Amino acid sequence: MSSAAAPRLQQLRALFRQTQILPPGIKELAGYIVPSEDAHSSEYLADCDCRRAFITGFTGSKGLGVITETSAGMYTDGRYFLQAEAELLPGWELLRMGESTTPSQSAWFLNSLGVKKGPLDEAEKAIGVDPSLISAPAFRDLQAKLRDGGCDLVAVPTNLVDLVWDSARPARPMNKILCLGMEHTGMDFSAKLDAIRSSMRAKGCEMLVLTALDEIAYAFNLRGSDIPYNPVFYAFAIVTETESILYVDHEKLPEECTASGSAFQNTMTVRPYDAFITDLADRQCTGSVWVGPRYSQAVADALSSAKLCEEETMVCHMKSIKNAAELNGMRQCHLRDAVALAEFFCWLEGEMATGNPRHLTESDVSDKLEGFRKEMDGFVTPSFATISSTGSNGAVIHYHPHPETAKVISPDEVYLLDSGGQYHDGTTDVTRTVHFRTPTDHERNCFTRVLQGHIALSTAVFPQGTTGLLLDSFARRPLWEAGLDYRHGTGHGVGSFLNVHEGPIGISFRMSSGKHPLKSGMIVTIEPGYYEDGNFGIRIENVVEVIERTPDGRTEPSLAFQPCTYFPIQAKMIDVTMLTSSERQWVDEYHQTTLRVLSPLLSAQGRTKALAWLEANTRPLEV
Repeated sequence: MSSAAAPRLQQLRALFRQTQILPPGIKELAGYIVPSEDAHSSEYLADCDCRRAFITGFTGSKGLGVITETSAGMYTDGRYFLQAEAELLPGWELLRMGESTTPSQSAWFLNSLGVKKGPLDEAEKAIGVDPSLISAPAFRDLQAKLRDGGCDLVAVPTNLVDLVWDSARPARPMNKILCLGMEHTGMDFSAKLDAIRSSMRAKGCEMLVLTALDEIAYAFNLRGSDIPYNPVFYAFAIVTETESILYVDHEKLPEECTASGSAFQNTMTVRPYDAFITDLADRQCTGSVWVGPRYSQAVADALSSAKLCEEETMVCHMKSIKNAAELNGMRQCHLRDAVALAEFFCWLEGEMATGNPRHLTESDVSDKLEGFRKEMDGFVTPSFATISSTGSNGAVIHYHPHPETAKVISPDEVYLLDSGGQYHDGTTDVTRTVHFRTPTDHERNCFTRVLQGHIALSTAVFPQGTTGLLLDSFARRPLWEAGLDYRHGTGHGVGSFLNVHEGPIGISFRMSSGKHPLKSGMIVTIEPGYYEDGNFGIRIENVVEVIERTPDGRTEPSLAFQPCTYFPIQAKMIDVTMLTSSERQWVDEYHQTTLRVLSPLLSAQGRTKALAWLEANTRPLEV
């Protein structure tokens, strides 16, 4: 793969001068941008949309490639620094987002091109980007900064990476779509359309344009498998007061949707996926259109005469607050998922007790875990690529093993497992960190501080209207007191049989987590960690439900968290002497509840070894 890196960059740079694919008036490009996203601003991608990975070699979910004739850089954040260092192909420089010495995208281009602020010369200093892969707000912002420096940002609808990829580029998935019933959705799609139109009228918008795949799947109670780990499908949608149009390849629709006289057939118009942008432009809309904050520049160009509303769509907010059926499904699928985890850790500890004589690798045990999950009712797929990491690999925050390079698990190292499942009734995401023999005092100290942060946030009671930005430091304080920290957010929203990372809410130090308050019925994760490069990684993650709780003596309810995840936290990793009495009480009560809710399931299924393992791992802490 490395030997192909230079030719790929050379081929892409040669396209800078192909005037037949460039916008009118542009003789050549001075640079090019390769975003991570697809046309739907997705975090996870189908193989056909992994353009940045193809051209850079870096496979993480967050990144952006910038290229000129003489330089090539790849931006990513702290979760992926170690991974990017290992994966980037020759000719690429790692640009570390969030570090003071890292230039902005505009500054990088201006420095690389040797441009000093002066008159704009689009013909010689144009930076190109595929307008379908960059959000319109990001396009506007970068274009203004480049123009201020003497360059320009121009839309190049023909994707240059696709031309380099050519026939080797995978085809767009054409997998069948699934209709979800009321027992899982709690609300039929006609009622959702009524709520959508009510919000549109209140906002004064004549049209809603949906481009986010999870919003489309939610709105129409459909699920798919076009994107790995995310039960979504390629589509766009338009809703007006009288129309609801789904842009999707017709052959993907299930019989429930295509049958004559069905509710879907009577309500929806289906148009080809590739007709979306053309249809949008042909409408020549001049009124107010709700597009959300992540609509592409291609959509902006098609709606150039319209007044655009860039607020989060009502669909985004609707799906983030789970209804009774969705909440029940999330609770139940987490219990079944914990049964699979109990079987897994019972088996793995047995293998490690004899020193791992079969030389099981990180990849081997990841596959074993998926096998246990497949035994659970309603399981569909993992909810993301399992992070199965031993020793130093645990310090790579979003590491996931490949069979060819995975390490053999050592019983003498810290082992971190971050995994989850997609079930018909919900989505799970859980992390546990364990040691199979005797952890060092330093490892226990670090683990206990992570646990204290987890407890501090799990037990927080906070006012209505509080955002994740204000809560983030609850989980970091015990680490900060020892001069430690972690380079990722503390929590993210979780979909209901939808994306494991769901907006618009999160718990993080990033300013974006301050935009939307947490509300009762939302599902989020709590996952503080600590990572020591070259040694180990630690993370403790539960999925929790935001609930109302009225403090004593008050009449107005505040908010708090209630676990969906019930699974043991390894006692041998805890330095009990560091815990306060209330922290010890939290661990013991959490383990008591874990035993109470999981033991009937394990017993009913005849999983006697896993039940014995659970009982042994939920005993009260020894002071």
